[in-house]
Amino acid sequence: MSKLSEYKDLIHELAELLDKSTLSEIEVEEDDFRIRVAREISGAVTYAAPVAQAAAPVAAPVAATAPTAPVEAALTADNHPGALKAPMVGTAYVRPSPDAEPFIQVGDSVKEGDTLLIIEAMKVMNHINATKSGTVKEILVSDAQPVEFDEVLCIIE
Repeated sequence: MSKLSEYKDLIHELAELLDKSTLSEIEVEEDDFRIRVAREISGAVTYAAPVAQAAAPVAAPVAATAPTAPVEAALTADNHPGALKAPMVGTAYVRPSPDAEPFIQVGDSVKEGDTLLIIEAMKVMNHINATKSGTVKEILVSDAQPVEFDEVLCIIE
């Protein structure tokens, strides 16, 4: 039996558990082995450097990483060169007001300095601006979502 088929059972179990709960993701890590199952949140895509990928029968993206050879410079959202990270802890807002259109959408072209979203911290609205010009490839937060310091908010290429 291949390693992938062994992992498929575990991935299915984790995906079912995720589907039946209010969790947004589950990650299991032991030694060199890691499996992360995440629920899709407003079009967000999880980057992973999988050796093998499997999709569960539920509507959740699934990535499995199996130990084989060392993975060189795996591209993740955290180390992506276009990652825009939260400069503070707070609540992210993707639109200027509840009835307004979002600042950005996937596929939009942005210029350095454009407002991409707002993070509210201590009742202060902090505009988060593009650090470079490019195209919005992913938006990894949803409206009114709490964010942590250094959390990836979006990817611009």
